[in-house]
Amino acid sequence: MTRPLIAITPDRSDNIQHIESTYFIRRNYCSAIAKAGGTAIILPYQMDAIDHYLDLADGLVLSGGMFDISPALYGAASKYPQQVSLKPDRTDFETAILQGALARNIPILGICGGMQLIAVAKGASLHQHLPSDIATTIEHKQQPCDQPAHRITVHQGSLLHQILDVDELHINSLHHQAVAQDNIEAGAGVRVSAVADDGVVEAIEVQGHPFCVGVQWHPEYAVNTCESNLFSALVRAAACAGRP
Repeated sequence: MTRPLIAITPDRSDNIQHIESTYFIRRNYCSAIAKAGGTAIILPYQMDAIDHYLDLADGLVLSGGMFDISPALYGAASKYPQQVSLKPDRTDFETAILQGALARNIPILGICGGMQLIAVAKGASLHQHLPSDIATTIEHKQQPCDQPAHRITVHQGSLLHQILDVDELHINSLHHQAVAQDNIEAGAGVRVSAVADDGVVEAIEVQGHPFCVGVQWHPEYAVNTCESNLFSALVRAAACAGRP
């Protein structure tokens, strides 16, 4: 059987040492997909190729990156402009390919900023800077990335709980924004499936879609062995939804 093709959105760097911008994706994303039985393909931000990309892809990973989603996309003003780094071309591309994948019922895994984009696309808003927006003793932007940073509780009955088969997990954490829980489930068909001890949303899933899961942490680092289950579940869903 053909290995499912899993499309990954890359990040972009404007390093002044390079004449041109650079697309990049960490190798562990691709390795996690390969280990799960899929084949990773990386997508340049070519808007007029989105339909072709979706014709090829059996699954989609919206990767994380060092950038933020514009508050304008969820109808808010920028509260902390000095803390926000935008990449409009990336966000425009990812929004368009996400909407296309949702419409086609293509399996989707959103990681970190990818989870936030799924939430925003379904009508949620974001905490623009956690240290300023919520009272917490948890450091959500903690290094190194290959070490556990804090605990989350996985909600029983969720698809995520079924995939990970755990009630609690200590995950890595590298974000300063987060999905605002107060409006995430307001008629948008989105379920919160994990939270940190301070109430910060750590995972969501889109109800009524065959497989659309978002996690705020970075499972590609495999801090816990069960995190590989996320990629295995994505590849299995892609195999069922993809070409024979």
